[in-house]
Amino acid sequence: MDINRRLLIAGLGGVVACGLPRTSLASTSARIGDMEILSVSDGNLVLPGAMYFDGLPKEEVDSIITPLNISKNQVEPPCNVTLLRYDDRVVLFDAGSGDGFMPSAGALIDSLDAIGVTPDDITNLVFTHGHPDHLWGVLDDFDDPVFTEAEHMMGQTEWDYWTDPETVNTIGEARASFAVGAARRLEAIEDRMTFFGDGEEVLPGIMAHASFGHTPGHMSFEVRSGSEALLIGGDAIGNHHIAFARPDWPSGSDQDPDLGAVTRARLLDKLSHDKITLLGFHLPNGGIGQVERQDTGYRFITEDM
Repeated sequence: MDINRRLLIAGLGGVVACGLPRTSLASTSARIGDMEILSVSDGNLVLPGAMYFDGLPKEEVDSIITPLNISKNQVEPPCNVTLLRYDDRVVLFDAGSGDGFMPSAGALIDSLDAIGVTPDDITNLVFTHGHPDHLWGVLDDFDDPVFTEAEHMMGQTEWDYWTDPETVNTIGEARASFAVGAARRLEAIEDRMTFFGDGEEVLPGIMAHASFGHTPGHMSFEVRSGSEALLIGGDAIGNHHIAFARPDWPSGSDQDPDLGAVTRARLLDKLSHDKITLLGFHLPNGGIGQVERQDTGYRFITEDM
């Protein structure tokens, strides 16, 4: 599979709160048959390292992250939004953060513009899950829908979870704002939404795979043409360090850490065994690469690694 990268330096997403220009990987592309798949940047998150590393064996964590120059104090995962073009369809997987989540994120519209795509060009908007960096970009600053020509699509289980009034009371204090924000945005786009379940072909050549754990209804998507395949993994495999080296360890980024670990191990085994390319939302270098089994775990391989 040919993978091409286009890097746009400073200024693509405007100026963030600290006054520094946002750098952005505008696009990383691959092809599956007649389908063009592009990873476009929504910027990056800035998160405490404790979300990934607290409660894990310190020495083993150090042995995994030190060679990768990853800080234990703060991590800055990229946000790679998938764009797929084929036939007369322009399909976007997730909507990015918009301007309401983190100042380091929210570059999606500028990144799309850099490759000649406008929000009105999107024919289908397919969600992996309802966390802010995947959903909040559906509305603009005036709370109007951004992707006005698109059919919006979400797994039924995920929709039911975020639209349940009890979710804000059960999700935990740290994520309560996620529930409030998701419910408000989903209500605004309800009349645009269609639903699907595990194993369904959501669009020709694109099959939904339940990958629950990160959220209760998280979905991944297998894009296939003949023997070629790519998995749009969302956050089911949420980083390129601990998640690969020790997929069995629970992750604080998952709402159900135990189920998330089971899902992660299953997906990594399938990806490595079947030689399926992975596009991960928070993986480096545009997020497109191969999964290779290594020692007791796996490693993520891109052309730049």
